[in-house]
Amino acid sequence: MSTTRRRVGRPRAAGRSDSGLSAREELLEAAAELFTTLGYAATTTRAVAERAGMRQASMYHYFAGKEDLLATLLEGTVRPSLELAHKLTARHDVPAEARLWALCRADVALLCGGRHNLGALYLLPEVSAERFSDFRAVRDELRAAYRELLAGTEPGGELPPAELDIRAELLFGLIEGVILVRREAPHREVAAIAAATADAALRMAGCPEHVLPKLGREGKALLAP
Repeated sequence: MSTTRRRVGRPRAAGRSDSGLSAREELLEAAAELFTTLGYAATTTRAVAERAGMRQASMYHYFAGKEDLLATLLEGTVRPSLELAHKLTARHDVPAEARLWALCRADVALLCGGRHNLGALYLLPEVSAERFSDFRAVRDELRAAYRELLAGTEPGGELPPAELDIRAELLFGLIEGVILVRREAPHREVAAIAAATADAALRMAGCPEHVLPKLGREGKALLAP
């Protein structure tokens, strides 16, 4: 009698080349591609599974459905920036202006640096559903971190709370606005977009032009490995 153990779960469909990704990662990559090219509403779970090289039934071993896939993708566009924001808000030994520059640059690089423009999915009407409450909560927490850093800057510290709120919303909108820049000019250099947006954020915060190079250097140092 053979003692070979059978692999748990359903096998993948034949014909998919080995990408080095796990099955879960394959599904997320396939969903990202289809959601941003074909469209979320037009994409079926069968299409995602087939693009990932597996049977549709096998997909449900990893994700409950399209909403689960989309929620995971969206949270992946925010959580790394939030983790960085937590570290930066705790670095009181560095000027808040430089920390704000670093967060802006890293956040833009994340939004523009992936293979697919996932930020374009933020405006889907489906994202208002309860399933996406975790994504919205994480995004709100990131927005609050931007406000905290802005409030710590010299110009921001002089603003009344209501004006600070508006300035923080405008700054956060500037960062997420790169989603449209990427859509219109997908081949622009990510590093250049990220640095230019971070500089623009400090201008919006009220920092004088002559201090931007110094703050940029300090911000880059915070992002160094």
